[in-house]
Amino acid sequence: MKLTLFSKIGYKLMVLIVAISYVFYPYVSPSSDDPIKTGEDTGAELTVAVWADPQISNYIVERTKFFDAACEDITYNVDGKVDSVLIAGDIAENGLQCEYQYIADKLVSARTNSFVNAVGNHDVRLKLSYKNTVKNFCDFTNTLNSNVGSEFTVDSLKYSYEINGYKFIVLGTDRTEFEESYFTEEQLSWLDSELADATKEGKPAFVICHQPLKYTHGLPDTWNSPIDSAGSIGKQSDEVKDILNSYNNVFFITGHLHTGIGQYTYEKIGNFHSINLPSLTIDNKDGECNENGIGFIMEAYSDHVLFRARNFAKGTYLPDYDIDIKLSSIDATINDWEDGEVFCGDVTD
Repeated sequence: MKLTLFSKIGYKLMVLIVAISYVFYPYVSPSSDDPIKTGEDTGAELTVAVWADPQISNYIVERTKFFDAACEDITYNVDGKVDSVLIAGDIAENGLQCEYQYIADKLVSARTNSFVNAVGNHDVRLKLSYKNTVKNFCDFTNTLNSNVGSEFTVDSLKYSYEINGYKFIVLGTDRTEFEESYFTEEQLSWLDSELADATKEGKPAFVICHQPLKYTHGLPDTWNSPIDSAGSIGKQSDEVKDILNSYNNVFFITGHLHTGIGQYTYEKIGNFHSINLPSLTIDNKDGECNENGIGFIMEAYSDHVLFRARNFAKGTYLPDYDIDIKLSSIDATINDWEDGEVFCGDVTD
């Protein structure tokens, strides 16, 4: 990732400010007693660390101690390598190159085979040039992958990537928006086509978008707004929902709400599963577990997908908050499912 002179200066200032901040917000390394398990340990066909909303900032520096610790956890506390690290948007507070450089430096030696990043509203909303937004975000994602030896590259905010036979479909806004996303008809048709291909043999498909659908995960109340679409994708929420609902074993993974792990984390919506991730670094709310540094290790098996809750900043699993979701058979149809049905392991206290 090539920095401009201004970004180089901004990066050096950011590193200095973070170092000074640790005098006031002491950094604590994660424990090494409860390492991240990979498929070699669990038998999982796919193992992915899933995060959302790090929102690393060049001026809100108290967040960095949780992010730095999470990066240390995924670097030093992994038995082998995870197949990917997935970040569901709002990676940088203002989408600045210096912020992306800080993140890339912290993840340079992460024990992963790849990175799958979705763009969030904070990554795009202050940019005057959408074209530059796309370039900076793609350069950042490509840098992360190059650093860990992956040849995977992207040149668009929307893309798909197959890992161990499982398809990841990443949605990205087609224009600059402040809070919501906007998808052209071309991107919606692309999503439909990608899902048709990904699910034809019964395997689960993972769709990543920063914002969730309206009326899900406690919205609009969890966004503290009386507006129906607040906190969601926006006007195209129903169109995306209809596409997701047309296929079996679809997992819709989002962030944005900064809601802790609890009653608003997982929902069965018609024919698909919706998982809203907590913020990695920002104070979470409305959950049974609102700790900083939390996310999941997602494990895919032949008949179920398990989301193992973990505090990456502390280096510990949180088994009380695991979510285990049964897959449908390849012969199942939409009529075999009831809206909101939960098959295995709803979040428990």
